[in-house]
Amino acid sequence: MVGTQVTEDHFEVSGVVGPIDICVDKWGVPHITAQNSHDVFFGQGFCAARSRMFQLDWWRRRGLGRISEVLGQSYVQRDRAARLFLYRGDMRAEWLAYGNDTRDIVTAFTAGINAWIDQTRENPELLSPEFSLLGYAPDYWSESDVVRIRSHGLYANIEQEVARAITIRDFGKEVDDLRKKREPFHPIAVPDGLDLDVIHDRVLATYRLGMGPVTATAPTTPPSPEGSNNWVISGGRTETGRPILANDPHRAMTTPSLRYIVHLKCPEFDVIGAGEPALPGISIGHNGSVAFGLTIWNVDQEDLYVYELHPEDSHLYRYRDTWVRMELRVEKVDIVGSESTEVELLFTKHGPVIHMDAERRTAFGVRAAWLEPGMAPYLSSLGNLFSRDANDVRKVLNRWGAPGVNHVYADVAGSIGWSPRALVPIRPNWDGLLPVPGDGRYEWDGFQIASDLPQIVDPSKGWVASANQMNLPPKEDWDPVPVSYEWYAPYRMHRIVEVLSSNDAFTVEAAARLQNDYLSVPARTICDLLPSEPFSSKEAEVGRTLLRDWNHEILADSSGALLFESWFRSELRDWLLEDALSGLIDPARKAAALRAVKPKEHVIGDASTDMLLIGRLAGNRAKLHEVLEQTLGSAVTRLRQSFGDDVDAWAWGQASFSRLDHVASGHFETAPAWATVGPRPKSGSSETVGLAAPSPISGIEVTGASFRIVVDVGAWDNSLVINSPGQDGDPRSDHYSDLYEPWLSDGYFPLIYSPEALSQHVKRTISIQPSSRTVAKHRRQGVR
Repeated sequence: MVGTQVTEDHFEVSGVVGPIDICVDKWGVPHITAQNSHDVFFGQGFCAARSRMFQLDWWRRRGLGRISEVLGQSYVQRDRAARLFLYRGDMRAEWLAYGNDTRDIVTAFTAGINAWIDQTRENPELLSPEFSLLGYAPDYWSESDVVRIRSHGLYANIEQEVARAITIRDFGKEVDDLRKKREPFHPIAVPDGLDLDVIHDRVLATYRLGMGPVTATAPTTPPSPEGSNNWVISGGRTETGRPILANDPHRAMTTPSLRYIVHLKCPEFDVIGAGEPALPGISIGHNGSVAFGLTIWNVDQEDLYVYELHPEDSHLYRYRDTWVRMELRVEKVDIVGSESTEVELLFTKHGPVIHMDAERRTAFGVRAAWLEPGMAPYLSSLGNLFSRDANDVRKVLNRWGAPGVNHVYADVAGSIGWSPRALVPIRPNWDGLLPVPGDGRYEWDGFQIASDLPQIVDPSKGWVASANQMNLPPKEDWDPVPVSYEWYAPYRMHRIVEVLSSNDAFTVEAAARLQNDYLSVPARTICDLLPSEPFSSKEAEVGRTLLRDWNHEILADSSGALLFESWFRSELRDWLLEDALSGLIDPARKAAALRAVKPKEHVIGDASTDMLLIGRLAGNRAKLHEVLEQTLGSAVTRLRQSFGDDVDAWAWGQASFSRLDHVASGHFETAPAWATVGPRPKSGSSETVGLAAPSPISGIEVTGASFRIVVDVGAWDNSLVINSPGQDGDPRSDHYSDLYEPWLSDGYFPLIYSPEALSQHVKRTISIQPSSRTVAKHRRQGVR
């Protein structure tokens, strides 16, 4: 990099065969080159630990159930819950399920992490400040840690099973239809033998505690749904004639970023993109021959089983015609500042027991496809490193199991495709929508094979996309198998389809603009229903005028966006749901029913029922206008109280903003300034392609796209990427939050790939050499 000083670091380590050369570019992306694949994965682990050591250690302790070792007695139950959801099957079957020398890869990766930990033990100043604030040091990794931890996937189907059971019991099936739309429509049937009276929200406490963020007590509400957008466009619809692939995962918004961008180069492959920092390889990016991306495919991979317990022995449960003893495992939990304690873990033939009700002699257990061999979330992405074309990708994806994912891909020859893949349970006599008795009547009959799942290759329309919507093809296009009945609302997808269909000369820049598109399809639909004539109510007329003149974009500085989002999710939603409930439930119970069916958060995909009810009302224009006037006027009055009388001064960014809190910020005795990045006003909503889902209580964006990528397939250096707030997790680094402002302004930086482009942007070099002892050992063994 001409005219710019380059920082040089040198390390000698054991465990590598030859030298590893790392160039860190000006955006903090490490480009790792090694003479063999073992060393390049070692280098990836070393770089990830150097950049994100606290995040990695926190991920490992959270997943393994070892938080009490550093935070104390209050987290023992949290550790117990996490241990219930570890993979506990045969490790040989586990490693063989992935193929592609996965165990060797993971071993090399964790050896790299441990090599960095060695460096920090010799020089503790290399540790980021979280460790000193919490008073501990990172622990060494085992390769099995990476595959045993399963709680970082996106699942939570049993949340819906419990919510549905409670709603049906308390209010009836028609009320549950308002709570969650089912696609394709499927009537609810209560499984024979299921007693709905034994089900309550508390049965999920242990599940939420073990699967959620680090807290001492279980969350009382389900986690906010997380999703993604992706699309791939054939060369026939792009300006250059080359395919374009775009992907922006929607995940919890924290610091450090969930994703870590890295470039891995060795004789076997040359791949660049992003994955989770605790995993080797990448899951979204390209390898110089094929580009690949993913979004969540909302497959039902969980079932909640309800067991009848023996009247005299709570560890015996009825199964078929006998009583079966639960498996009991007793494990030691170490506690900082105190003596260790023991916890009991119980398992049935289906899986972990998450709740026991002694009074009702009932227990609840979870069976999950993601606890089967080979289901460590996202690890199967390793296969894409070696793919040479789209057909190779499709073969690799036949192994994919968890979480359920919409894969899109494109190769340099111009082929594009969509392959949704997951380990899909076969339920021969029920649909998975409700809990079932665990007495042997409801058993999985294996799993669907990959060839039974849908797929699209080189579509005639020239593109394919997904946004977590119901995307099962029409019956005439495949032989349908049950996958799921629960999806996200389709409005992001509607906008993506609208934009992709209207452009025959797409560019990388146009794809980036679409990732940051803030037009709300629900807003446009509802505002178009507003009458052209004035409302008689003064406040409603203020609102009508504002929304009629608005462009339906949820921008941070928009007064129309603030009014619409507030009105839509409060007064208008309440009226629609209360009206729908009027014919279904006794008036005295309407308030309780409304709480059951109304979304608790501004979560992704919570608008389907509202839009359905609006559609029903649209046929009665007089009634529709009455409802719009009444609810809109109330919303304007309410917003004046919160944001002032000057309507023109209102802005969506006053109610919705980005604030990235450190993953451990709630555990510092006094949180340092760097533990929060922001707050800053944020454009977007739950229904915009440029997604930003704020909490209605705090206004903080809880889900969004911290990572975005657009790949120019074949002209790789033209690709764009962003990773907020920055590549590094150490707050002392220049790359801790340097990408936050560009991200807020919908910016990107080039995902440089070629040596020529990289040479212009190198900011730091890191040289890793084998120690003299390692070199001597290799010479004796004839290793070169």
